[in-house]
Amino acid sequence: MPVYVYRIIQDDKDAPEQTFEVRQLMSEPPLTHDPDTGRPVERVICAPNIYSDKLGNAAISGSGLTKYVKTSDGTYERQAGGAGPKMINPHDD
Repeated sequence: MPVYVYRIIQDDKDAPEQTFEVRQLMSEPPLTHDPDTGRPVERVICAPNIYSDKLGNAAISGSGLTKYVKTSDGTYERQAGGAGPKMINPHDD
């Protein structure tokens, strides 16, 4: 069963955004109000969390992209692709 994210519609546009998650069947209509408070809500469109081996290092390199992975010291090392530096240090000025 998918989990949907809902945003509470605030009267005050400067108020911090409030969201919550609801496990719902795809066939169920979207919520219009928060079940706890009754305030109006809207469903947030989110990218699905899908795993695919098409996102492996070989596929990334073959697509002409570059992948960097953060290391324990805060730098980023190139793991796939040939373009760009082998290492990026965000602390360098």
